Amino acid sequence: MAQFAVIGLGSFGATVATELMGLKHDVIGIDSNKKFVENISDQLTHAVIADATDEHVLQELNIQNCEAVVVAIGEDIEASILCVLHLKNMGINKIWAKAKSKAHHMILTHLGVDKIIHPEEDMGVRVAQSLSYPMVSRYMVLEDDHYLVKVEIKESQQGTRLNQMMDHVPEVKTILHKRGTDIQYSLDPNLILQTGDILVIEGLIEPLRRLAKYFKVSN
Repeated sequence: MAQFAVIGLGSFGATVATELMGLKHDVIGIDSNKKFVENISDQLTHAVIADATDEHVLQELNIQNCEAVVVAIGEDIEASILCVLHLKNMGINKIWAKAKSKAHHMILTHLGVDKIIHPEEDMGVRVAQSLSYPMVSRYMVLEDDHYLVKVEIKESQQGTRLNQMMDHVPEVKTILHKRGTDIQYSLDPNLILQTGDILVIEGLIEPLRRLAKYFKVSN
């Protein structure tokens, strides 16, 4: 379980926050709009009415202890930029921010934001999934809590045997392995993985979470 902060609880921010909660993470939601906070307060770990353009307020909320911060401030570009500046000053390692326009995107890029999002409301789900499972490049929901995911082998997993990695998650099934243009469906458990290899796997959310931790530790 990780802790995330979502700043701005409009439709996009609220979607990200509640999806992360559904993935069993702790989420602190922040917005200066009392109505937005009240609408979602019973669905989050913490929901706070606060001014995210005030660095002292962010420090008091211990935002620096979060795994990542999503700046989902919508209409007020100045507030978004100030918030990102404060987060950078606080040493936040991972910041994802919503951009309203090309100019906003350009400014966020210069500020060194990790990922800039141009969202529609349904993109909130994909952002939450990407934060929760950073090793997953693509996924498909097969049913509740059951996913088909595409995983790319990183340099830190170079030389790992397939069974050595998948033994961490025996409930997860490996569907295929792709190396270059070669695709294999019947896999040798002793297959030595190489950087850039692609695995397509399927399983329930909790085993996939354990696999995500393995990738995180290895990176």
